[in-house]
Amino acid sequence: MLTLKKIFKSLTIEIKKSSEINELNAIRIKYLGKKGVFSNCIKNFKSFSFEEKKKYIIMFNDIKKKVISEINEKRIELDNVLLYKRIKKEKIDVSLPGRRLEHGSIHPINCSLNNIKIFFSKLGFESIHGLEIEDEYHNFDALNIPKNHPSRNHNDTFWLDSDHLLRTQTSSMQIRIMKKEKPPIRFIFPGKVYRNDYDSTHTPMFHQVEGLIVEKNINFSNLKWIIYNFLYDFFDKNISIRFRPSYFPFTTPSAEVDIITNDKKSLEILGCGMVHPIVLKNVNIDPHIYSACAFGIGVERITMLRYGVSDLRSFFENDIKFIKQFKYI
Repeated sequence: MLTLKKIFKSLTIEIKKSSEINELNAIRIKYLGKKGVFSNCIKNFKSFSFEEKKKYIIMFNDIKKKVISEINEKRIELDNVLLYKRIKKEKIDVSLPGRRLEHGSIHPINCSLNNIKIFFSKLGFESIHGLEIEDEYHNFDALNIPKNHPSRNHNDTFWLDSDHLLRTQTSSMQIRIMKKEKPPIRFIFPGKVYRNDYDSTHTPMFHQVEGLIVEKNINFSNLKWIIYNFLYDFFDKNISIRFRPSYFPFTTPSAEVDIITNDKKSLEILGCGMVHPIVLKNVNIDPHIYSACAFGIGVERITMLRYGVSDLRSFFENDIKFIKQFKYI
């Protein structure tokens, strides 16, 4: 009994003096290990009588519990000391700006395309992307564009060979979809188009959204209603819109639509009209049964007007500061 008390007293002093986790682990092994001090004490119990064994084992277990408790408390204390030292060493200046991942911005052209798709989907239009390399038939011939039309000239069009070119309008998708689908037809065709021109209001590549409706009894009034509501949705109802007569080989009658700015200047933003009966015949749709209307929206033009951008080329210069000004609304 006296030996156990001496051992406990000595052990308590060693635990208090320990200043590192490794030192505390060595003390635990020394006293509580399989070959430790307490294991040797148990071996000495063999020579005791039953009553003495019972008495000493109760005392031994109490002392052992106290030792384990003191070791655990000391471990917590040493862990806290280490944590404090680490915190002090890794001290952070909270006044410094934090590091964060920057989110990208949606390009203003994509903002406009998304808005256009959402609006026309509400009217039952399906959106389809088409080929950017077209043949002469789908880009010109089937759209009733004559052989001597200026748009066929090499100065205006990027020809790849005698029959293939970078499409000059998404109207070519009208032909492809009318050949494939049966009326009623209601589609929009967003995508890139290419023309040999470059200045503050023109770029060699730009975006168009072509719209097409083929149904019985569709008329120009229906077309105007769609265009008015689209423009009011894209801008607001306070804008001034003007329809003026125009000419396109693939529509008759035809019109161009202008937005009148605050300084009374007009900016052309789209062309539209009733699909020419010859175009309908080219795709085997009877113009005596069905009528069709179409419109082509210049995405860059309406985006410039919506956001007050003066130079079309700004959209393609990859200036992050410029792009970050816009958000998807």
